[in-house]
Amino acid sequence: MKYRWALRPVENPDAVARLQRELNNLPEALARALVLRGIETFEAARHFFRPSREDLHDPFLMQDMEAAADRVATALTRGERILVYGDYDVDGTTSTALLMHFLRSRGASAQFFIPNRFRDGYGLGPAGIEAAAGFGASLIIALDCGVTAVEEAAAIRARGMDLIICDHHTTKDRLPEAVAVLDPKRPDCPYPFKELCGCGVTFKLVQAVLARLGEAPEAALAYLDLVAVATASDIVPVGGENRILLSEGLARLRTAPRPGLHALAEAAGLDLHTCSTSKIVFGLGPRINAAGRLSDAALAVELLLCEDPARALEYAHRLDALNQQRRSLDAETVREAAHMAERQLSARTRHTLVLHHPGWHLGVIGIVASRIVERFYRPTIMLSTVDGLVKGSARSIEGVNVFEALTACADLLATYGGHDYAAGLALEEANLPAFRERFDEAVRAVVTPEMLLPTLALDAPLSLADIDARFWAVLKQFAPFGPGNDTPVFHARDLAVAGHPRTVGADSTHLKFAVRQRTGGDGSHPVMPVIGFKLHRHLPTVERSLREGLPLELAFSIEENRWNGRTTLQLRARDLRLGERPATD
Repeated sequence: MKYRWALRPVENPDAVARLQRELNNLPEALARALVLRGIETFEAARHFFRPSREDLHDPFLMQDMEAAADRVATALTRGERILVYGDYDVDGTTSTALLMHFLRSRGASAQFFIPNRFRDGYGLGPAGIEAAAGFGASLIIALDCGVTAVEEAAAIRARGMDLIICDHHTTKDRLPEAVAVLDPKRPDCPYPFKELCGCGVTFKLVQAVLARLGEAPEAALAYLDLVAVATASDIVPVGGENRILLSEGLARLRTAPRPGLHALAEAAGLDLHTCSTSKIVFGLGPRINAAGRLSDAALAVELLLCEDPARALEYAHRLDALNQQRRSLDAETVREAAHMAERQLSARTRHTLVLHHPGWHLGVIGIVASRIVERFYRPTIMLSTVDGLVKGSARSIEGVNVFEALTACADLLATYGGHDYAAGLALEEANLPAFRERFDEAVRAVVTPEMLLPTLALDAPLSLADIDARFWAVLKQFAPFGPGNDTPVFHARDLAVAGHPRTVGADSTHLKFAVRQRTGGDGSHPVMPVIGFKLHRHLPTVERSLREGLPLELAFSIEENRWNGRTTLQLRARDLRLGERPATD
């Protein structure tokens, strides 16, 4: 994919120089990266580099939290039966495991229900309500779902059961009638941080219930490994409170993970002692998700609740096998969807892709939609047919709110829900042609030609000579990374290729070479290794730079490479291009 390189603008340039002074002559590139993340003072930098649990917000600031905590505390005191109603993705299963463990640890009679993606669909539904009634539950607690379930909430009330909703998705005009609706995105919710994932909201509920029971809310910190897995996997912004939850949760994963997560890491070949956001996103998360995508998400919850290491490892290997199956389905579906997308785009100018195949596996089309967005950079909807109804997932690009675009098509949809960049939907197949056009019109109204060309955002220009031990020591503290705090990407000019550029990897799709700064012309500048994942197409450019002595420009991040017991720094290429030959050459 071709990128448009753009240096991210700093609204207050004076803040960069001030931050450099306040942080003991911090390199300009790092000061600029901090200001771009809203860090403009020494005090803000201290909070950023030292996220502390002491800065977590009071859970009772959330609308309806008083009522929710009182109701759960009452249920525990009276020995009522509670049904925990989760969702089948990572956020939903970790939320379910968190609350189930807490309730059982307090002696509650509690069961959980996760809807089957293929049989029950998303969110609160009849099957779960029947399960609650059959269990004799007087209270249902819905996690990571429910904020739009107006009719389902009425049905629960009609059956004589109470309902508490813990959600983080965008609300509609009318909220369900329930004992409590916990959602920071409620228009009337004064909670200071709006971007918690569903598991984060569940964590807040547990803190509040502990307070109501006269116990220390800090006891909930034992669940931060689950919150970290959910926060990283659900791709929520990692600023503010999420940065604290993720940092604390990663520390717990590295030192004292629960048996289920330890077993899952072992099955995946991951070292949790060096756990990072990316290891969750690409290692743990997909395996947890695989249960709900291809089988029963209850398997993931049982893994996360399991206290026996041997049993946990059995669950983990089952999830790993499901993930392998999922990856094979992904590859096949990507090939089919890409071919279909090429035909749609060649037939006429389109701002979106709405792809439908009745045989596509409902459990993988969300992942594939993301792959198609990466390849064609259009808001994409992938649809399959299940029991006569067309169902699927939407993924978007920067600047296009896919939930709002779906709202413009609401009269054509049976159901839909989600947020800015991801959503789920269902519709009658007869409405598909009209929906395809309406959705495209809705996106066309807000998109510009520039938005359809992905931008590679650059944090700062950087000379390789400035990368020293102090630079790396500070840069490491930018982690954990994620939306709102992406890994800083730097721009180096006037580089010379050193060594022999080549492709590497089992499929030869990665690019490996080395560079040094040309400035000075004496060749004394240190050589830095470069790895470019999936950048094999740039090999001719690197070879030409070496052959003809042309300067190279590199967009890159900096990372550690651990190999054979040694740890070294390397540049991770994001993109590259030939620079202009200096006039003095």
